[in-house]
Amino acid sequence: MIVTLTANPSLDRTVALPGPLQRGEVQRALSVRQESGGKGVNVSRALVASGLKTLAVLPGAEADPVLAGLRDTEVPFAALPIGEPLRSNVALTEPGGVTTKINEPGPVLSAEQQEALIGLLLDSARGASWVVLAGSLPPGVPADFYATVTRRLRSTHDGSEAPLIAVDSSGEPLAAAVSGDPLGMPDLLKPNAEELAELAAAAGFATDKSAEELEADPEAAATAAAAVVRSGVGAVLATLGSKGAVLVTADGAWLATHPPVTAVSTVGAGDSSLAGYLLAASQGAAPADCLRQAVAHGAAAASLPGSRVPAVHQTTPDAVTITALTKD
Repeated sequence: MIVTLTANPSLDRTVALPGPLQRGEVQRALSVRQESGGKGVNVSRALVASGLKTLAVLPGAEADPVLAGLRDTEVPFAALPIGEPLRSNVALTEPGGVTTKINEPGPVLSAEQQEALIGLLLDSARGASWVVLAGSLPPGVPADFYATVTRRLRSTHDGSEAPLIAVDSSGEPLAAAVSGDPLGMPDLLKPNAEELAELAAAAGFATDKSAEELEADPEAAATAAAAVVRSGVGAVLATLGSKGAVLVTADGAWLATHPPVTAVSTVGAGDSSLAGYLLAASQGAAPADCLRQAVAHGAAAASLPGSRVPAVHQTTPDAVTITALTKD
């Protein structure tokens, strides 16, 4: 089983526009979709779509629309009541897949609620193969929250019972996840090009390239990711948009590319990539084949409207090309 933690879940509304976004003008939407969201929630949704056992851990009241959406889509969850409504996010998608996102900050989580959420996760993670810590952190939660949770998971679930831990975040929470002691380092980190560039700059890793340069140069992205791996992270899966993704471990580095797809919405594509990786890893696939399924999932997600997630039968891993890279 794969358990996900989403500390700052959301109700995601995706508005499809008939043409480019026109600031200051009135535009009529082609369609509006609404789904329960947040990075960890999206990963669980994608895993359910492919028949893999998962549990989404998140804050939220019983009647909150986010939890109602999870019930409607039969995504198993364990929720901590917090007495406040969860946030709503809006994504505006233009033809060709250009996406503008407006994300609310979310409700404040007190120190007591944070501890209760960690306790719920520790209980839920018993017997799990992976735990995914994903998304932004709500107000009141310290930047090192994911590193703290990682240490607690490993100290609570000793030896062979300890799950592998994946982190997908950005900004200070991402930097804090790789700047602590070895016990707090994740087994897998999933940045996009922008997050990898931010992480490299914030942590002093071996690159000064921009997100655009990393996305255009997979070798440079692999070099930056290798520096992160040398810091103690088990592996880095860096998604590079339409350019595919790179995976770097202590044993090698690979680039995966997919033939171009007609992009409809990029909302949740990175989350689907992580779900594809975990799906393959849970089946014992080699690292390069985990990367293959990650890119296949991401490409399939980008071709779907709103924040819909693909099932494995909607992906085309055979179309993905894998290339070994130099990581140093």
